[in-house]
Amino acid sequence: MSRCETCGNDYDKTFDVTMSGERHTFDSFECAIQMLAPNCEKCGVRIVGHGVEAHGRVFCCAACARGAGEKGVQDRA
Repeated sequence: MSRCETCGNDYDKTFDVTMSGERHTFDSFECAIQMLAPNCEKCGVRIVGHGVEAHGRVFCCAACARGAGEKGVQDRA
């Protein structure tokens, strides 16, 4: 059995995620998201979807990007 990096659970159905050349082991998608998903720079929510990037900053949506002073951003359609 392997141990989840986020919660420490020993589990026989863990899975590995490789991100930026580093391998991580988790027992659930929830734990993987908690460790790997970026946070919105405006509201702090975990960004699980595409999000919006502007000038090297990451936001959950265009509204948060605009609220943080970014101009000309829009959500993907």
